[in-house]
Amino acid sequence: MPSASETAGGFEGLSVAAFESRMADEMAHLITHHGGRPLIAPSMREIPLEQNQEALAFGERLLQGRVDILILLTGVGTRTLVLTLETRHPRERILEALARVTRVCRGPKPVAALRSLGLDPGITVPEPNTWQELLRTLDEKANVRGRRVAVQEYGISNLELIQGLKERGAEVTRVPVYRWALPEDLEPLKGALRAIADGRVDVALFTNANQVENVVQVARDQGLLERMRAGLGRAVVASVGPISTQSLAEHGISVDLEPAHPKMGPLVREASLRCHAILATKRARPGGPDPAGGARGRGGGTRHGGDARCSGR
Repeated sequence: MPSASETAGGFEGLSVAAFESRMADEMAHLITHHGGRPLIAPSMREIPLEQNQEALAFGERLLQGRVDILILLTGVGTRTLVLTLETRHPRERILEALARVTRVCRGPKPVAALRSLGLDPGITVPEPNTWQELLRTLDEKANVRGRRVAVQEYGISNLELIQGLKERGAEVTRVPVYRWALPEDLEPLKGALRAIADGRVDVALFTNANQVENVVQVARDQGLLERMRAGLGRAVVASVGPISTQSLAEHGISVDLEPAHPKMGPLVREASLRCHAILATKRARPGGPDPAGGARGRGGGTRHGGDARCSGR
């Protein structure tokens, strides 16, 4: 149990849903640390494309010196790309080829991935690391007109980024490295969506645009989409950053807060500090929920099968 000093000004026992998969345990710990009752429902399964012909074809062009600029969007994707190329080529040749191109890192994770490979990150994109900042950074630091630009993708293709590069005269190649699928075990996610639809969740945290797509897909498949939207309308919806916020907005879900820094820790902390004021405002509206109803009770964390988080990563 968190100490009184840890929960002071925090969630104070509110039910907090999150859809993190790869860092589910860390998310549960953060929510508990800030006084919440975690309801962790993994929403994604990461599938490396080990036989990905686009990535392997990119490797051939890279080694032949036919790539000028490489845009790296994620850390996991950067590492997976190198591992995929290693199925065909020695690592030394791959790293030598990567060192010759202009490298552009969207955020800290691809920076860390390159450094772990012994490579300088090259051009880095400032927070909040969206496609707009990426294009502005390229405008300032690297003219792409007439240059061969490869974009390491991270699941959903960023059409705005691709179009922006083409409008600037770049010859663009998409390099998808992994895709997102639904978890093999959907029961924890279905349970969390029912809890949201029933008004038993006070705060919902989204840390990835792909989470939003999968959550909406499963809610629609279960006939819960409108009830889930209504439940989120009565709760606090916190998004890690602009990309997730845009995805939520596209599905008719309003976001109540984003952290100053688009990372999981600041997201949970800011949600814990601001949730009570936001809930008070929502509940004061005509027809708002009963403040004493739903999941407002205090006590231990929400558990599924004896675990503090939903199983089925």
